[in-house]
Amino acid sequence: MDSVGLCNLQIGLSFFVQDIERTRKVSLTRDAREDKNTDNEVTFGPMKLKQKNLSILLVFAKEDAQSDGFWWAADKMGYKCFIAHNAEGALECYLDKHHDVVIIDHRSNKAFDPEALCRSMRATKSSDHTVIVAVTKRIAPEKEEPSVLSLLKAGFNKRIPENHNVNSCINELLCLEYGEVRSQLKLRACSAVFSALDNISDAVQICNEDNQIQYVNPAFERLTGYSAEEVIGKDATEMARVDRNKTDLHDSINNQLKKGKFWEGTYHTRRKSSDVGVSSHCVFSPVLGPGGKLFHIVSVQKTTPDTSYSDRIKEAEYNLANVKLGLPVSFRRRSSGVAHGYPRRRESLAKIHSMTVEAPITKVINIINAAQENSPITVVQALDKVLEILRTSQLYSPHFVQPMKEGDTMTSDLVGGLVSQNVKRQLITSSQESSSVSHSKPVSGHHIHIPNNLLSQMPAEVIEILELEPSWDFNIISLEKATAKRPLVHLGLKAMARFGVCDFLRVDEMTVMNWLNLIEANYHSTNSYHNSTHAADVLHATAFFLTRERNQAVLDQMDQVACLIAAIIHDVDHPGYTNAFLINEKNPLALMYNDQAVLENHHAALGFQLSWKDNSVNIFKNLTRDEYTPLRETIIDMVLATEMKQHFEHLNKFVSCVNKSTLKLEETSSMSGTGSPDSMAIINQLSTPENRSLIKRMLIKCADVSNPCRTTEMCIEWAKRIAEEYFIQTDEEKRRNLPVVMPIFDRKTCSIPKSQTSFIDFFINDMFDAWDYFCDIPDLMTHLQENYRYWKEKSEEEAS
Repeated sequence: MDSVGLCNLQIGLSFFVQDIERTRKVSLTRDAREDKNTDNEVTFGPMKLKQKNLSILLVFAKEDAQSDGFWWAADKMGYKCFIAHNAEGALECYLDKHHDVVIIDHRSNKAFDPEALCRSMRATKSSDHTVIVAVTKRIAPEKEEPSVLSLLKAGFNKRIPENHNVNSCINELLCLEYGEVRSQLKLRACSAVFSALDNISDAVQICNEDNQIQYVNPAFERLTGYSAEEVIGKDATEMARVDRNKTDLHDSINNQLKKGKFWEGTYHTRRKSSDVGVSSHCVFSPVLGPGGKLFHIVSVQKTTPDTSYSDRIKEAEYNLANVKLGLPVSFRRRSSGVAHGYPRRRESLAKIHSMTVEAPITKVINIINAAQENSPITVVQALDKVLEILRTSQLYSPHFVQPMKEGDTMTSDLVGGLVSQNVKRQLITSSQESSSVSHSKPVSGHHIHIPNNLLSQMPAEVIEILELEPSWDFNIISLEKATAKRPLVHLGLKAMARFGVCDFLRVDEMTVMNWLNLIEANYHSTNSYHNSTHAADVLHATAFFLTRERNQAVLDQMDQVACLIAAIIHDVDHPGYTNAFLINEKNPLALMYNDQAVLENHHAALGFQLSWKDNSVNIFKNLTRDEYTPLRETIIDMVLATEMKQHFEHLNKFVSCVNKSTLKLEETSSMSGTGSPDSMAIINQLSTPENRSLIKRMLIKCADVSNPCRTTEMCIEWAKRIAEEYFIQTDEEKRRNLPVVMPIFDRKTCSIPKSQTSFIDFFINDMFDAWDYFCDIPDLMTHLQENYRYWKEKSEEEAS
């Protein structure tokens, strides 16, 4: 054979070998594809999952044999494959496509930092279920292999040594698909399971084998009052430490679970708000691992054991979802039947259910809705009236249905002037439109004479008067005279020293005295009633109430300091006119505060403005933000509570939430060794943030209008002063042709005794009865009865 023939034979053999190799590779690829296609369903417990076609992102600075190997492997396997040559392009492509696998070149790459790119990808939300692989250099057998720890910390899932053989690349991709990618698919399915757990009505708790809580769902939080953050990691048996559970209950449950068996029965879980357990039907299920070892404990508590009730709740939730989506609401007709069916959950319910935030009142309404389902028609109609009442935004505000005797103009004017704004807009001439009451400019601290005398250096007469300061019969008028109408700074120093205010605020006495002088200077001494003497009187009453045993048990020092400061500033810069007057005359303060609690907002705001005006008077300067914020919130809340417009709402909330709950606990609690019904359960109930707020509001409200509970001499003096202030307002309203807010307070015709009896009847009696029940103030109640009799007799004398 010549050389040409030999050459042709060699070329032919070469093509033959390549065809055989190509056929073998195609056969291998076809087999792999067929196997893969028959196995794209993944079983995860009882779930059947579909594994979609793999999506791969290759990140190589430049294409080489290794990138080509992965590219052709992905092509042969039918995977979607993308390639990027720099970090920016890779990140952009990844955020757009959300690939299942990202393969990054880690072989001495100088074009970009592979680990930094991996961290950037892991920082995105979509990376939770992405498998990121590093391609590294192949290490010679005689060399020591480097640690993969840095790769793992950067976020890589796996390291693949370089190998550009296409079949090797196919095998690596198959291992990824059937290994890490499939595991991520199962983890993604876990999110769906947790979403389902979050939206069921049964309370679910998952613990490890040592009964440490690992997960609770929102229904569990609603059932127990504990948030997930408060219980995760805690011992689950602590949640069951209630008297109604048997002592050996958990031993019985654990014995069943260790055998791989369920436990089912009645179970009591402790609520956060009390030690009394909430009863429910509970199922404990074991989750066993290798060798039958207990790995997890799942408990499911039925929060609605009655099936029919549960169905009704689900129906309510379904309808709520429909309302939010704008879909029609459907309701079952009652089986008892009414012609054409009784209209269930009317338009009013749809409006209530459309609220995006669930409030306690909506829970009440849902319960009423469920109760109506199988009730007689008369009950349904009665409950509809209840729902109508619950729709009001002022559940504790009274509806005055003939609250006073016919022709009782005194009480009528008091209610109209103090409880309602009684705003009647009138067109007045430009000359009349000028305000008689302007927003007073605060007195500057630099213009106040601050005496160089502290508590121990006060005049002997003042010290003698202040000796009686702890007593309720303390005479504030005597102090007013002895201090030349500056009683607030002297009484303030004494009261604040008694309650350790300087230590709490971490300021010296001079700063406190400077502050008291500044606040007192901004009270109007020309006012007959709302002056610094009234502020001092309210401060004295506040300090007295704080010493009552129950208040001492419930309120902490921050509460005490807030109460004292609120009392001191509660009427600062009061112009001597009511809110209604300021609104009617379009006073700048009324315009500033949108006619809402005008004076109360002004008092609170100015009190803090003055305090921060100068460092020498700033009693808050040394407090941290965490200390100052709750103190400020409490002071503002208390000052705003003095608005008489909200009087009945505050009173009814206090009676309903504080007194009635206390009475219930007192009836069920055992007597203590001292014979007092004040058990720890009662104190705990009263010490909740909500109840403490109600108590502090009632405290300052009672202190603010405690004049009828003072000695008769003091009561008469205060009655004259408030009447004079109202007389001046009525005179001014008539002079300027403004609406007369309280016509009965005409100095020519007014009966002060009748005004006092009306005020006591309508505002004082119920409030002080409630306050007396709460903190035991027998001396005040005695004075109140005596003063009422006095005013009643005077009123009768005038009538005769």
